[in-house]
Amino acid sequence: MVGALRQLRGDAESYRGIWSWLTTVDHKRIGVMYGLTAFAFFLMGGVEALLLRMQLSSPNSTVLDPDQYNRIFTMHGTTMIFLVVMPLSAAFFNLLIPLMIGARDVAFPRLNAFSFWVFLGGGLFMNASFFTGGNILQGELGAPDAGWFGYAPLSLQSAGTGMDFWAFGLLILGVASMASGFNFIVTIFNMRAPGMTLLRMPVFVWMTLITSFLIIFAMPIITVALFQLLFDRLYGANFFNFAAGGQPLLWQHMFWLFGHPEVYILILPAMGIVSEVLPTFSRKPLFGYQFVVLSGLAIAFMSWGVWAHHMLTTGLGPIANSAFAVSTILIAVPTGVKIFNWMGTLWGGSISLKTPLFFAVGFISMFVIGGLTGVMHSIVPSDYQQQDTYFVVAHLHQVLLGGAMFGLFAGIYYWFPKFTGRLLHEGWGQLHFWLMFIGFNVTFQPMMILGFLGMPRRIYSYSEGTGWDFWNMVATAGALLIGLSILVFMFNVVLSLRRKDRAGADPWDGRTLEWSLPSPVPPYNFAEIPTVRARDAFWHSKYVEDETGRPVPIVGGGAQEPEEEEQAEGGGHGIHMPSPSFFPLIAAIGLPIIATGLIYDAAIVAVGVAVLVVGVYGWALEPASE
Repeated sequence: MVGALRQLRGDAESYRGIWSWLTTVDHKRIGVMYGLTAFAFFLMGGVEALLLRMQLSSPNSTVLDPDQYNRIFTMHGTTMIFLVVMPLSAAFFNLLIPLMIGARDVAFPRLNAFSFWVFLGGGLFMNASFFTGGNILQGELGAPDAGWFGYAPLSLQSAGTGMDFWAFGLLILGVASMASGFNFIVTIFNMRAPGMTLLRMPVFVWMTLITSFLIIFAMPIITVALFQLLFDRLYGANFFNFAAGGQPLLWQHMFWLFGHPEVYILILPAMGIVSEVLPTFSRKPLFGYQFVVLSGLAIAFMSWGVWAHHMLTTGLGPIANSAFAVSTILIAVPTGVKIFNWMGTLWGGSISLKTPLFFAVGFISMFVIGGLTGVMHSIVPSDYQQQDTYFVVAHLHQVLLGGAMFGLFAGIYYWFPKFTGRLLHEGWGQLHFWLMFIGFNVTFQPMMILGFLGMPRRIYSYSEGTGWDFWNMVATAGALLIGLSILVFMFNVVLSLRRKDRAGADPWDGRTLEWSLPSPVPPYNFAEIPTVRARDAFWHSKYVEDETGRPVPIVGGGAQEPEEEEQAEGGGHGIHMPSPSFFPLIAAIGLPIIATGLIYDAAIVAVGVAVLVVGVYGWALEPASE
């Protein structure tokens, strides 16, 4: 067996094309794979959203039957949270963190690859449930149907295997998130360039560090809850079975004790991106850097004390409701600090109106609305009226789509030239922004009105005469406009990649270390590890301030194109990078096989364990580099 593993490792060294991607441990390639996979799931989740909106666009619609609606509704929410926003953030972590801290790779390159393959396996496993309910061509879907929140006892009573696929899929995705979280914590603490103290790190690195800690503390909570759910469903346990002495409300406590830190796992990376984009396009340092960092830490700490504001109508009592109402109001304070610091960064700056800035400002404006509606939910009597109405749906999307996705698109437009060598077309980019911005508001502002008009969420149809038909039609038109904006974005990417003109190493006059490197970045990142002497290290290598505080270029300073080209062509000699490996992929394949066996047949579990053992055994024996 050892000989076979060595042969497999030796073969990996010579692979090209698709095989080089299957064996890669390069953080940049892994980041690209994370991003492309998450975007594919984004398209899937978008199609699911459009199907839901078409069903609700008019009274008594028959686009979907109740069973199909429940299953697509469940998968839409699950997909957008766990298969889109989280892995898109992970894509940025992989692409940028080593570059921003002056490192050649992450601390554990093979663990990084394992994280991606586990994520891909978990996503495919969960979506495979669509095909387990009969003939999918005839509309017989096997996907989970108890909602993306999986509330007991509904999730216990769900027939078929859809909820089992859902629970096991989330467990597999949790493994990927935990592996990624530990990897980036170790990378940031141990691999920073000389001179890069914690308070010289870019804000995006800080938000990655905070997010990683939230992941490793939050994921075990949902892991325990999912195991309890699976034991109830598969083995007759009674954790949530009220008739046998279980507590259905326990699921809500555990889900939301994970779920509210999860909100900030989704939004803090976008906040970090915005904190990098605004200084570049206002040509000013970030206003109140220390306060932005400390507010991120405060948000993370306080996020553990607000989970029950999702449960104010469950009968916890006035004391508990009051305590969680106060904690919810307080967590808005550090969020407001960030918003005022971003506004202070723009104030008085030399503004360059480029697409990344549009998306960053769009993030701020939409997130402010989402945050204010969140504070409204913290007022207990108000929450009693808004709970289970479409006002809550609007609030959720204001935060996650209006917040996270606008921030992530700002990052895509900002860093796209660094990893492709091409700038996305500015005209098409701004068309994408305006279509998405208008479509977003046309979709979700009417949902706030629908909530005030009393439309319940989680319903698949409604009767005529309710007064909801007009605003539902408007919301559906807005959703189609969002879909059109994504098509414009995809066209822009294809068009820009086909253009022959190069972006250059530093097209935005950036401030952080990644802009000192050639575009695209060489495999080894830095031919020589930089020494950091100030925050915004690359900016200070290009400029000094005159007596009025205005930046003055240093003659011969900064990163010059000829030097970059010389580094790209001749640098990197004598640098030992981690060798490619099949074993993270093999180990990752074992997990969905084990999950399939636990649902269907114990014999399949043995096959999955064998695959996992081969992967881990080969991984453990192979040298770090050859």
